[in-house]
Amino acid sequence: MQDFKYKVFYSVAKNLSFTKAAKELFITQPAVSKHIRELEKYFGLRLFDRDANKITLTPAGRTLLKHSEELLKIHRQIEFDLNLLKNQTAGNLRIGASTTIAQYVLPPLLARFHQAFPDIQLSLINDNTENIQRAVLQEHIDLGIIEGKSRKKELKYTFFLNDELVAITHYHSQLAHLQEISLQALSRYPLVLRERGSGTLEVIEDALQQEGLSLSDLQIAMYLGSTESIKSYLAHANCIGIVSISSISKDLLAGKFKLIEFKDFSLHRTFEFVRNQGDSQGLAAAFMDYARQNHNF
Repeated sequence: MQDFKYKVFYSVAKNLSFTKAAKELFITQPAVSKHIRELEKYFGLRLFDRDANKITLTPAGRTLLKHSEELLKIHRQIEFDLNLLKNQTAGNLRIGASTTIAQYVLPPLLARFHQAFPDIQLSLINDNTENIQRAVLQEHIDLGIIEGKSRKKELKYTFFLNDELVAITHYHSQLAHLQEISLQALSRYPLVLRERGSGTLEVIEDALQQEGLSLSDLQIAMYLGSTESIKSYLAHANCIGIVSISSISKDLLAGKFKLIEFKDFSLHRTFEFVRNQGDSQGLAAAFMDYARQNHNF
């Protein structure tokens, strides 16, 4: 198939080695060379410059590399969709997600998944990271999607997305003049944060600890159970909140809130899938593959 030639080209281009590509694809080196020659003949252009034991991409090769990445991605999506239709067209999938993910990340993805596979019945619960992990362990849900850094040895964690926590205040707040703030300077301003057990608070605590600080060093006005509660609180108080960038982007564009840049530090984290150890197949694994290939955030 022509797509395999692109796969061979992609492997050679990424490794800049015919030998490594042969090992990666479990074919012989002469077979690799044959596929590359056929592609070069088809396009009428050299894809690699060969100099002794070193190869480099030509301009044509760099162009093909860019497009072959997209071609292979489309091919994987076709295989996924057709295999899912063939093997798993129906069933129930219980998903649990930490609050930020459930409110701001998953809804459009769940809608697209349901449209593509209407016979798969989806259900979603949202809670903080600690409780979602507990629900997975107790098999109340099939798949969790969480934030934060906590780990339980009985569970398996798989990367999903990168996220960033940012500081905000309401546009009409007396603190809206602030342009940036250091981690140490946070202690001079009243803060409203997510509750204990949340992945958001866990990331903040970890950043403080690295600077020799703790939550007790901060002026915490309120702990609240959701990002929406924090935003509502900020609309009526001269405080700073720390929330996920994915939860506030539309409000920033609308001019409701002011973003305060962190000075000399950042609060990055990952969103991760979490399953019981040994669970590697079924609808949970299929949804993970779909989510990784179809998110647009």
